[in-house]
Amino acid sequence: MNEPKPSARPFADLPLSPALQANLTQLGYAQMTPIQAASLPLALQGRDLIAQAQTGSGKTAAFALSLLHRLDASSMEVQALVLCPTRELAEQVTQEIRRLARAADNIKVLTLCGGSPLRPQAESLAYGAHIVVGTPGRLLDHLERGSLGLGRIRTLVLDEADRMLDMGFVDDIVQVAKRCPKERQTLLFSATYPAGIADLAQRFMREPAEVKVQAGGGGAGSGAQAPAQIRQLAFEVGEGERLHAVSSLLLHFRPASTIAFCNTKQQCRDLVDVLTAQGFVALALHGDLEQRERDQVLIQFANGSCSVLVATDVAARGLDIAQLECVINVDMSADAEAHVHRIGRTGRAGAQGLALSLASLDEMGRVGRIEQLLGREFQWQALDSLSPAAGGLLQPAMDTLQILGGRKDKIRPGDILGALTGEAGFQAADIGKITITDFHSYVAVKRELAREVVKRLSSGKLKGRKVKVRRMADLAALGEAD
Repeated sequence: MNEPKPSARPFADLPLSPALQANLTQLGYAQMTPIQAASLPLALQGRDLIAQAQTGSGKTAAFALSLLHRLDASSMEVQALVLCPTRELAEQVTQEIRRLARAADNIKVLTLCGGSPLRPQAESLAYGAHIVVGTPGRLLDHLERGSLGLGRIRTLVLDEADRMLDMGFVDDIVQVAKRCPKERQTLLFSATYPAGIADLAQRFMREPAEVKVQAGGGGAGSGAQAPAQIRQLAFEVGEGERLHAVSSLLLHFRPASTIAFCNTKQQCRDLVDVLTAQGFVALALHGDLEQRERDQVLIQFANGSCSVLVATDVAARGLDIAQLECVINVDMSADAEAHVHRIGRTGRAGAQGLALSLASLDEMGRVGRIEQLLGREFQWQALDSLSPAAGGLLQPAMDTLQILGGRKDKIRPGDILGALTGEAGFQAADIGKITITDFHSYVAVKRELAREVVKRLSSGKLKGRKVKVRRMADLAALGEAD
């Protein structure tokens, strides 16, 4: 049974510790989002919960505040476990929990995902942790090896549960849940409510409360909706013109950042080849990429040094790209709710979004199902009515550099920023996002300055030593990205 629709409420109304409340104020968290207002009071009471809300609705804070509320910081045992479908989402969740937990004393949050060596993760676990965030397969690896114990779990969270079901993780989820104490709280968050969610709930949840908040901030209701601030346009295409139609859309609308969704990995590869040949900076994201390659693609896109990310639905699950201007459906999804998930990645936080769809005559049945789900018809426009806007070839504003050296070398973002704005002589405004991984660091710089930044940083020093610096675009051209 759905709980009643909540009215706008401040975080100050919640029975959180003074330290948590002070941190929320410092972070600028004043009013709860609809999903937070609907779920947090129930979760803080210790209730099991099934919450339905789209990515970007504030759900991470909804479960993070609840598990932090129940945490005993003095005990270095794993007390909260968050399961996520992808490494990218797990890392985003970890970062958000750390932000919310920074008022408490030494809360240790570990990320356990595939694509990284097991041994360093096991060594980190040996020192103790309060919260673990991870993907089901890697969590099972640690459970089977005995490096992770769940006997003290107080809160189990399933984030984007529908996506984990889609990806075939149901047996892994059940196995992980069986290792947790029966007397625990279970919080399940999902963008949709397929039959598998109810099956999961019956297997290991205790009389869960159910709350449902629609995309765009609505209250309880049925169906899926795209945020009202997303402008949706559709274009009829023949199969032979589909890929080249994408460049026509890009040149006419000129979005700074676009995710183009394809239904197959081969279509992704083909589209990237077409766009690259036409001078666009485009990268592919699909299931054949190794984790290292996937991470580098996402870093470049998030840095603003790649204009178009060409992705399959499976590869894009769990992505939360800030300030995404445009989504292009190169192929119409056979799943109407997947279409809503795709376009819901633009138009976040009240910003205007643009969703463009290409559809052949054979796909009109899919179009009809999507229109029925959305409750409104597509706005159609003729492809030949588009013309390139002024400004020449669409190029990203930034370029990404790779530095050989990362967390294992004690490099921090401030070290890189200091080197660039100090001895190298660049302005802070020339520098964009800085990302540090275990063995590499990535920094976005203004595109027109990239080669000069490489030259000066290579001839100078970072933390008192010489470092190797290369443009990611140069590495990709040589096939050497590492």
